[in-house]
Order: sequence, then structure tokens, then C-alpha cells
Amino acid sequence: MGCVARGGTPAIQALEAAGVWFDVQEFHHEPGERNYGLSAAEALGVEPERVFKTLVANLATDRGTEQVVGIVPVSGQLSLKELAVALHGKRAEMCPVDVAQRITGYVVGGISPFGQKKRLRTAIDETCILFDSIFVSGGRRGLDLEVAPDDLIRVLDAVVAPIGSAS
Repeated sequence: MGCVARGGTPAIQALEAAGVWFDVQEFHHEPGERNYGLSAAEALGVEPERVFKTLVANLATDRGTEQVVGIVPVSGQLSLKELAVALHGKRAEMCPVDVAQRITGYVVGGISPFGQKKRLRTAIDETCILFDSIFVSGGRRGLDLEVAPDDLIRVLDAVVAPIGSAS
């Protein structure tokens, strides 16, 4: 497929504008399915360690609270403590679903790190660099984007840190 889909979701548009290689992967998403990432890995036929979920958290800092993004493999969990350390905050907690959806412009299970309504500071788990490419949500359930970790890091100006933990 490659970078052939002109238009599409804001995530696809953001990657096209950045001029980086990516591949669009669509798959069937069962309505009512809640384990989005593991279902995506199975549908795509790739190991769960290569499929990353995008999570929005509230980060307490000296200046107040801000929303930030943590990107971790679907095979593990986001360490809120390590996310706070990586982004120089005091502590982090998961952002309520309705707030995450409103500020990103995406629905849960389809939140992409790319093309969000408001650009949020982002950290990605250091395991991303173990792969030539990883998969992240393309902006809706049943749509993932394969991208090189270096491109993701550069486009998002992401911090790479040990923010994931095994489930």
C-alpha cells in the first residue's frame, strides 16, 4: 500500500505532510471489542511488541496540569511514574476518556499520535527502537499505520524513555 492514500484521517494527512514513509493497514474491528491493540496485532499478523497504543495522561507540573501522550507496546502497560519522569513532571494519571477524545479529536481505540487537534508533548517507550517499523493507530478503530520509529520520534518530537512495563 505505502503512502498512496491521499487525504484520509488527520493522522494520514499529518504523515503525508511530513513526507515520511508509512504504510496504511486496515483490518476488521469487531464492534464491542475493547482490547484494541492486541486485536490489531492479531489482525495484522505481527507480534504485539511491534504494535503501540497511544494513551493520554494528565501530567502535574510546576505550571499546573497538562495533557501528554505516552506510546507503549500493546503487550504491556504505561508506567505513569516513568511517564512523569520522562516529561519532567511531578506525577501523571490517566486522562478521562471524554477529555482524551475531545483534545485529540479521535475516539478511544483509534487515538493516533499523529494529527491530533492539539499537539501534546509525547514520550514513547524505548523498545520502539528494537524494530525497523512499528504500528500505531491511524485515527480510527481498524486502521493502523506502519512507520519507522525514527520518523515517529522526529515528527512528534517525542522523548524516548522506559515508560512501558510488561503486563
